[in-house]
Amino acid sequence: MAPRKIIIDTDPGQDDAVAILLALASPDEIDLLGITAVAGNVPLPLTQKNARIVCELAGKPETKVFAGCDAPLSRTLMTAEHVHGKTGLDGPPMVEPTMPLQDQHGVDFIIETLRSEPSGTVTICPIGPMTNIATALERAPDIVPRIQEIVLMGGAYFEVGNVTPAAEFNIYVDPEAAKIVFDSGAPLTVMPLDVTHKALTTKTRIDAFRALNTKVGDAVAAWTDFFERFDMEKYGSEGAPLHDPCTVAYLIKPELFQGRHINVEIETSSELTRGMTVADWWRVTDRPANAMFMKDIDATGFYDLLAERLARF
Repeated sequence: MAPRKIIIDTDPGQDDAVAILLALASPDEIDLLGITAVAGNVPLPLTQKNARIVCELAGKPETKVFAGCDAPLSRTLMTAEHVHGKTGLDGPPMVEPTMPLQDQHGVDFIIETLRSEPSGTVTICPIGPMTNIATALERAPDIVPRIQEIVLMGGAYFEVGNVTPAAEFNIYVDPEAAKIVFDSGAPLTVMPLDVTHKALTTKTRIDAFRALNTKVGDAVAAWTDFFERFDMEKYGSEGAPLHDPCTVAYLIKPELFQGRHINVEIETSSELTRGMTVADWWRVTDRPANAMFMKDIDATGFYDLLAERLARF
């Protein structure tokens, strides 16, 4: 089977970085057409730079990286330096990238790619706020039926929220964008906190990255060492969730995940529950299903996949 063509839309972030590395390490399954950066965990000048840092770390400077939107559709940007550090990739020392940033705007790249590639052959993986994706869908509605699938990290049902009592960060930062995506009619697969909070780093799992004795292994171990301190203190857990790589892992080994095809709506008007993913898990409404909403993960299989693929660098 030919590798699946994907665009990663991202706001790196240490866990975003691991998702990019997983995609770049898996050419038999993943054909990464390009990376579009968006403002989220840190502002756009850092997210586009961080994406290029990760590509160079992987030895893939030919990867196309585009800068997209620098602010949510109608909100003031909220960032997460308190989790990811001032650079977004705090932990190991990182060198400035030398590979070029593409001149084309990320939204234009998304539109052009979906129009030029055969219909139904391009998957979009948003692992940050969905500003770029929503902008593309609004600007070029003809691309919607051409999308193979949107596999995103965002939202929660059982875990509820991680940035407010009701909302997960990626959705909260730009709920209007998320609503456009969820209302678009494109096939959606959602990796919410309900999944990612079951994919925790542990000392043994981080040691496995460090034991690779490579630049990539050392960087991922250092990133996860830094990243996990916040969640361990917040939740009292043994490690931190690696949220974003779940999307790429699903494209490589979908059998690692289980969920339900249900209706998911995005709350945009309430200040109390802004950004909430109202997931009809128990199918108590007659609203039509619009998303495959994942709930469970084989965490051991997930980390085995990460270690095996990162060892390729």
